[in-house]
Amino acid sequence: MVVVIPAYQPDEKLVRVVHDLHEQSDYDIIIVNDGSDKDRLPIFESLEPYAKVLTHEVNRGKGAALKTALSYIYEQYPADEGVVTIDADGQHLPADVIRVSEAWEQAPERLVLGSREFTGNVPFKSRAGNAITRCVFAASTGVKVFDTQTGLRAFGVFRIPMMLEMKGDRYEYEINVLLYATKHRIPIQEVVIQTVYIEDNKSSHFNPVRDAWRIYKMILLFVASSLLAMGIDYAALLTLSAATKSLPQSLLISVVGARLISSLVNYFINCKLVFEHRSLASIIRYYLLVAGILAINYGMLYVTTQWITLPVAKIIVEIALYPLSFYIQRKYVFPPQTEDIGADN
Repeated sequence: MVVVIPAYQPDEKLVRVVHDLHEQSDYDIIIVNDGSDKDRLPIFESLEPYAKVLTHEVNRGKGAALKTALSYIYEQYPADEGVVTIDADGQHLPADVIRVSEAWEQAPERLVLGSREFTGNVPFKSRAGNAITRCVFAASTGVKVFDTQTGLRAFGVFRIPMMLEMKGDRYEYEINVLLYATKHRIPIQEVVIQTVYIEDNKSSHFNPVRDAWRIYKMILLFVASSLLAMGIDYAALLTLSAATKSLPQSLLISVVGARLISSLVNYFINCKLVFEHRSLASIIRYYLLVAGILAINYGMLYVTTQWITLPVAKIIVEIALYPLSFYIQRKYVFPPQTEDIGADN
């Protein structure tokens, strides 16, 4: 097993992490100095007897540091070897690193995560951030991962080519890996670990705005595309309703016509930008969804317009049906793609 530790501006906590791992395991250790200041060089130099130290001349980000280490490992280790990534700030205890590594050894095809329960003295921003990310990730992928932001992860060397192709050089890289895993149905296993925050997590370099953007990008794009489609649907409904108000089936004609127009816009935005999935099967599934939602939509509008005006009823119905539409599109219309698992280097 090879341990990877990306480090930027580390302190004595990194020294303790490496010494403890060295004492409690026989794992190889690779540290990446991600452009730390010169006054931190003695820390890295003191660890050279225990670890291989790779260096970035300038700070390139956690994702880039991980990729540097993975490139080195792919050249130096066999495909059936395991890799475990940990943080440099002491959050991951050696016993938990070993437990996660052993869990991977039992099922090498899996991506194994060290999952924190966030009990005890946890900074509010960390607890809240993880809770929000957990919900957003589940909504956008259809997969429940309790700790999406954990840096303690184990996987096989044979996964490295995929890891190196992943976009992102900073904290978004780790989320991209999880998104890829869910999209390609790579099994994810979570192993409960201790929640450790030292000095209120002051040493973290996580940017809550910049680094959270990639996490929320998919669902925000879906919301934007849905709002655009809803606007088109709303305008088309009112226009068609006014044009056909003298006909006995004015409501049905207006609802169907408006939904056909808006669904074309919504489908092409979702398959191109949000779920990045387009096929004949997805078109068929999408319009089956449209037909189902359309029937429910018409029924709800028919009932609600007995008491309130059509413009108000339309807004209420669309808001009510929005979560159902997103879930069905993520789970069935644009489902995750399967992956052929190989193990050759």
